Amino acid sequence: MVKTKDQETVRRGRPGYDQQSVLNVAVGVFNKHGYEATSMGILAENLGISKSAIYHHVPSKGDLLRLALEEALGSLEAVLENPSASVGRADARLEFVLRGTVQVLCDKLPYVTLLLRLRGNTEIERDALERRRTFDHTVAELVDAARAEGSLRGDIDPRTTARLLFGTINSIVEWYKPGGPLTPQKLADDLIAMMFDGLHLPAAARVIA
Repeated sequence: MVKTKDQETVRRGRPGYDQQSVLNVAVGVFNKHGYEATSMGILAENLGISKSAIYHHVPSKGDLLRLALEEALGSLEAVLENPSASVGRADARLEFVLRGTVQVLCDKLPYVTLLLRLRGNTEIERDALERRRTFDHTVAELVDAARAEGSLRGDIDPRTTARLLFGTINSIVEWYKPGGPLTPQKLADDLIAMMFDGLHLPAAARVIA
């Protein structure tokens, strides 16, 4: 009987852990202590296994970081690869990408948190930051395209608009609590409404004191 890749991963691991479960714990530890300050000893302590046992799952701490960043970046890049991100009016494409980004942040919250806290001190981090810049640049181009087609206001510099969009969305990792009453869908709806329509009520709906 030929073992599948998943079966082989579990076989090589230690009881109670596979590579994904080790990765989940490692990301939490990286976010708590910082990647550089996290030793294999700290990881082993949090996992409740020996340092040598970790090497049954991954070759190094750097490989854990690489796998974790791929979880975040791969998911974000998949949003841009969807046809809805490249076909149609620019404002509709921008809204699709923003909604997809919010969903990724909610689904992969610890992983995106790690991505946003990178300092670029290793080659793995620098490569990840370059991919993140490429993603941000693509979204900024969508903002510019929507502005040019007349669907977004033209009196605000598109670079300012893009930075405010990113700042608002990235702040989600600091306060959003998965599993709470605010669902990712409602969060995306609220964010889009605020960004595209502003906070003022339409004139017809305002109550004059």
